[in-house]
This record gives sequence, C-alpha cells and structure tokens, in this order.
Amino acid sequence: MKKISTLLLILFFLFNFVSCSNNSSKEVPTFKIGALPDQNASDLTNTMNKFADYLSQKTGLKVEYVQSVDYAALVTAFERGEIHLAWFGGLTGVQARNKVPGAEAIAQRPRDAEFHSVFIVQKNINVNSLKDLKGLTFTFGSESSTSGHLMPRYFLLESGIDPDKDFNGQPNYSGSHDKTYKLVESGAFQAGVLNEAVWQKAVKEGKVDLNKVKAIYTTPAYFDYNWTINANVDSTFNKGTKDKIKEAILSMNGEQKEILDFFQTDKFIETNNSNYSAIETVAKKLGIIK
Repeated sequence: MKKISTLLLILFFLFNFVSCSNNSSKEVPTFKIGALPDQNASDLTNTMNKFADYLSQKTGLKVEYVQSVDYAALVTAFERGEIHLAWFGGLTGVQARNKVPGAEAIAQRPRDAEFHSVFIVQKNINVNSLKDLKGLTFTFGSESSTSGHLMPRYFLLESGIDPDKDFNGQPNYSGSHDKTYKLVESGAFQAGVLNEAVWQKAVKEGKVDLNKVKAIYTTPAYFDYNWTINANVDSTFNKGTKDKIKEAILSMNGEQKEILDFFQTDKFIETNNSNYSAIETVAKKLGIIK
C-alpha cells in the first residue's frame, strides 16, 4: 500500500512538472508595428522603437517594431497578419484595408485631414505653375505614395500635364520624400514632388539648400496618413486589445514629445475608414487600384 502511495505521489509531481513546463514554453505573442519607409531610415527606426516601448508600457503587451524595405512590403506584411498596427499613407492604408476586411483606420494627425503635396524645382528654372513643368525631368517619391505620387499625378492630369508623356523622359520614382528633394537639389532632376510635412521639416532644419531648390506649388487638401489596426488583433491577443491600442495612441501628450515631434504633431485624433474614400476613388480612376 505504501509503494502504491509513493508511486501516486511521484506521478502527481511528474504531471505538475510537465504541465508547468508546457505552460512556461508557450510563447507570449508579440504585437508587431510597422511604418512606411518614407524618410530617413535611422530616424524612423529610432522613433518607432520608442513608440513600441510606449505602447508596451500603456497596454502591457510585448511590442516590437518591424522595419519594411518598401511600401509594398509593409502592405504585404499587414495582409499576412504579421503586422498588427501600421503607419500608412492614404493610398497604402486603402490598399491594406481592402486586402484585410475588418481592418480599421483608428487615428491620424490633425493635419492629415487636410494634407498637401509640394512641387519643387531647381532655383534657377523659371517655373510658376504646374503647366510650366512640361518638358522638365521629374521625380515622384514612391509609386505607392499618396503625397509623393497618387495625388500629385491626379493634380498634374487635372492641369493638363500627362506625367507619362509631357516630361523630359519617363518620371523617376525616388522611393522616399527625403530622397526626392535631394535629387532635385543635386541637379539629378529638374523638378519633383513630395509630402508637405517632410518638405517643411527639411526647410526648418536646414536639410535642404534653398539656394538650389524652391517650392512652386502646393496642392489642394486631401486626407492622408493614418494608424491602421489589423482585423486579427483581438483574436490574436485578448479581446479589447484594439481599444487599448487606440486609447494609447489618442492619449499621447507632452510626455511623448520626442515621438510626436518626429510625426510633426502635438497629438493624434480619431479617424475612420470612410475618410479615405476619396483616395480610393482617385486611385481607381488612375488605375492604381483595380
């Protein structure tokens, strides 16, 4: 009888040891965030890592920033469910949400409700309007950029300039806004277009030589950048995680000044998918979205 009791006791301890081992071996899922690589990669990575730390502190989640090589890679990672929250432009946000039913645009900067693109040219060229860009060499930003390609192309066409026919050669695609103004500044291209916020920041910080480059036209307003959250968040993590993330973003204030300064804002405000319907309409009209 004593032997049986001893055996049962051993089995009991073995069972508990195995159970504890199994529980401890279960990996806690990581909440992964991403952002468009539309400006200096080092600055972006540094800021997004700090933003990941902030979200982790506010929500208790393990948060990690995942760098994307280009715009398309971020949309693809979001579609696969590998990115749970992304800082998209208007166009990439629409593309991502179309691929992931249930994904939601949850926050934006106040300026994103009335965003603009800025057309720039070399200082010594006599250009006063979009029509004057005809015959010049020209660079857009990324092909998937709202402010660096989609809306500028739309406004060029509206002014009677066909980018595929009226420039000196086919337009270039720089890949990011900071590269666009550097290409024009260097003389590689006579003209280009970029995100208003990046241009203003470059001018303010003295990163662009205004003796070599000038702004000649600012577009009408449109909705642009936004934080979009994946449809799989509450099922992958705990129910209510989406609301926690949204609240964390909307409650950012002066204590997160370094992060907010990078995004050139003092806060984020609520937004929703319907705000970007005009972007989708333009993208379909231009054949960028089928």
